[in-house]
Amino acid sequence: MQFTATQISQFLDGSIDGNPDVAVTELSKIEDGKEGSLSFLSNPKYENFLYSTKASVVIVSKDFAPTQSYTSTLIRVENPYSAFTILLDKYNEAINAQTIKSGIDQLAFVHPTAKIGNNVFIDAFAYVAENVEIADGCKINAQTFIGANSKIGKNSTFFPGVKIYHNSIIGSSVVIHANTIIGSDGFGFAPQKDGTYNKIPQIGNVIIEDDVEIGANTTVDRATMGSTIVKKGAKIDNLIQIAHNVEIGENTVLAAQSGISGSTKIGPNSVIGGQVGIAGHLTLAKGTQIGAQAGINFNITEENKQWHGSPAQPLRNWMRASVIFKHLPDVEKRINKLEEELKKLTAELEKNTIHNER
Repeated sequence: MQFTATQISQFLDGSIDGNPDVAVTELSKIEDGKEGSLSFLSNPKYENFLYSTKASVVIVSKDFAPTQSYTSTLIRVENPYSAFTILLDKYNEAINAQTIKSGIDQLAFVHPTAKIGNNVFIDAFAYVAENVEIADGCKINAQTFIGANSKIGKNSTFFPGVKIYHNSIIGSSVVIHANTIIGSDGFGFAPQKDGTYNKIPQIGNVIIEDDVEIGANTTVDRATMGSTIVKKGAKIDNLIQIAHNVEIGENTVLAAQSGISGSTKIGPNSVIGGQVGIAGHLTLAKGTQIGAQAGINFNITEENKQWHGSPAQPLRNWMRASVIFKHLPDVEKRINKLEEELKKLTAELEKNTIHNER
């Protein structure tokens, strides 16, 4: 595929600085740009790469003012990152269009009671159980399991090895990456007098609403009763644990290796960093932002507030504390020195007291 700077500019509603007829055939990072590639500059810390890149076309912001000479043709847009994302999406669509698959592979198993929509692809060794409903345009890749009575909305994609337990409800345009498990039992065990544990039956389900994307090797547990819910537009990274009866708010983003304990509710438009731990039965307000490796063991009631540390505290407090942390070794030395001087002064004082008493 080949496009000129003029065509790209028209598509993005941008303006051109440079040669409008220069052509590109691929996308690249600005530091790796070569002749015939298209890149973008959004973060100012990468500006120096603009002056050395060989990319033929670079997308920049409308108000970008270069400080050195450059060879690339610039396309100026309102938001370079968003513009490049649009191009990536179109590029991906074009690539996928060349490899579109449909129909049910002869090595797949689809129960006779399952209802399969139009233009659905079910790959080899996939298993679709009784009374499953799969709507139009879905792609079910190899070795995917979809349990009984589950419902899958339009144009959803399950990558290889996805496991959907029984009674799960998956919305439209949902993407679930390889080896993720939806609907496994929640972690519920009742302690007994003899020190053993009895398993608490997990009779609820999982609901994934529209436009959700879930990364690889993530688990979303079914509810003990009721539903574990991931709401519309949420984006969940790889290697995340979402426990029973959790609710993830609309358009919330969770980064890898975070864990959310049972019955916690996270408000819409929240951002949860990597390796965050959130205790159970909590409520986090709309727009909550939690830094990486933070620990949350309390309700957050104030909207759009940033938190960091373990146990977590407001970001500004944590930043002040982190400055003190860096100086703790020096503070320890000073304290030790003061203690030695205090011992000497105390000994001298005792010596003088004894001498005066004589």
